[in-house]
Amino acid sequence: ALVADTVREAERTRIAREMHDVLAHRISLVALHAGALVYRDDLTRAETAETAATIQANAQLALTELRQVLGVLRASDGDDVVEQPQPTLAELPALLGEVREAGSDVTLDTSGLTGALDRLPTTLSRTGFRIVQEALTNARKHAPGVPVRVALAGAPGKQLEVEVSNPIGARAGIGLPSAGVGLTGLTERAALAGGTLEHGARADGSFVVGARLPWQG
Repeated sequence: ALVADTVREAERTRIAREMHDVLAHRISLVALHAGALVYRDDLTRAETAETAATIQANAQLALTELRQVLGVLRASDGDDVVEQPQPTLAELPALLGEVREAGSDVTLDTSGLTGALDRLPTTLSRTGFRIVQEALTNARKHAPGVPVRVALAGAPGKQLEVEVSNPIGARAGIGLPSAGVGLTGLTERAALAGGTLEHGARADGSFVVGARLPWQG
């Protein structure tokens, strides 16, 4: 019984971590678009309606994803609750598309990566996706409007290198509440995957989140 309880609590902790990553991403997009409506008075009626529709869509997605996670967390023993599949790096182009639609300048460099994004091991790919997602969320919160570079490199039998970098912005952030645990959570994710994660400012004036994760051949 103790083993079962431990496993159950560990799984719920993992799901809670997924909830943090997903909702932080969605809510930051909502806040970014809402900020455009507040500060821009040059938008046409059609542009205002389009932005409002984007806010509504992301808010609905956030609520849907929240309900899915809470359904698993509240499930009692014996309940038949199916957890939605977690995104992998195969969904990275869609994630970057959402970020670009929100007005962010994001580039992706996979020139150092061996193989296609949809061929990476599932667990490794999930970890890599969450690292990129959280790093992009942090960039929107703390350095809005600055270009962001996402770089993936590595090969089977070696390691997957994930790096998200951006110039340290002079503009104020978008004012989202923050518990300050996003990067701590990413460090834990990398450690659980057998890898490492570092983050901080560099001498060239950029802020970098970089992870190295073992890639079994």
